Amino acid sequence: MTGDATDRPHAPTHDDDHDPLTVPGGIPLLESTTTKPSAERSEVILITGMSGAGRSRAAAVLEDLDWYVVDNLPPQLLAPMVGMMSPDGGVRRLAAVVDARGKEFFSDLDGVIESFRAQGIEYRIVFLDADDATLVRRFEQVRRPHPLQGEGTILDGIAAERTVTEHLRERADVYLDTSHLNVHELAARVRAEVAGAGERPLAITVVSFGFKYGIPLDADHVVDVRFLSNPYWVTELRHLTGKDAPVADYVLGLPGAAEFVSGYADLIEPITAGYLAEQKAYLTIAFGCTGGKHRSVALSERLGETLRSRGYSVRNLHRDLGRE
Repeated sequence: MTGDATDRPHAPTHDDDHDPLTVPGGIPLLESTTTKPSAERSEVILITGMSGAGRSRAAAVLEDLDWYVVDNLPPQLLAPMVGMMSPDGGVRRLAAVVDARGKEFFSDLDGVIESFRAQGIEYRIVFLDADDATLVRRFEQVRRPHPLQGEGTILDGIAAERTVTEHLRERADVYLDTSHLNVHELAARVRAEVAGAGERPLAITVVSFGFKYGIPLDADHVVDVRFLSNPYWVTELRHLTGKDAPVADYVLGLPGAAEFVSGYADLIEPITAGYLAEQKAYLTIAFGCTGGKHRSVALSERLGETLRSRGYSVRNLHRDLGRE
């Protein structure tokens, strides 16, 4: 060996810094500066407010957005439920409707909220309200008593509820006055202000089927593609399906086939916008040929690809494939 001992790598001793080296000299301590990936955090929404103001409708909207929704749960049971949530899977988003229907249990909500804050649990309070005249009209329409009216009138119950919920109204993260909103407008407000605009795109299912087996009962749009030549009569293609490249190339290579799919995708653009505006969550488009094996399969697959490229959430389903 040549070289002086001073040229050798420095070996840590007990006289070094209080935090001794744990890797050989010259290797950077990457972990000391690298940010660890964090799991997606759980979300909790407390839906409260006035009876008749639309709490149940707001809860239904969140449920459609894949939130786990519980209604009229005693507040003391919220903490165990939140503790069961898992940001890595299972229930990650919890929406709880908590209101004056809980009577004496409702007073426990303040303590539960304070425990959430102490534990660092992220939560939002959504308070739904309406003017007295609107609330009275809604209760009269459903012919049900107000949960707090007792032996009094509906207005007595409304006044009592305003008293016990006032502190929640003041600390609410989201306040929605539903006096002049119909159910569709309320749903749109909840999606925009509570859940985030555009959180749930329209879910489109493109189904292929064979007319000889009947039209799908749940189809919103039915498209007949039997105007195209049938690959069944081509011996080399008969045993294949529309998911196989030779059949797909044959069908989409027929005059007008590719243009038809592109034009149909253009046609439904304004329709999907209208469905979203009307709070319709799903759209099913059914492409049919004779047996549901060749033409409808190839064209529905192409339509699915086209719509996905335009940002839609699309799944393809081939109902009758394999029935022949």
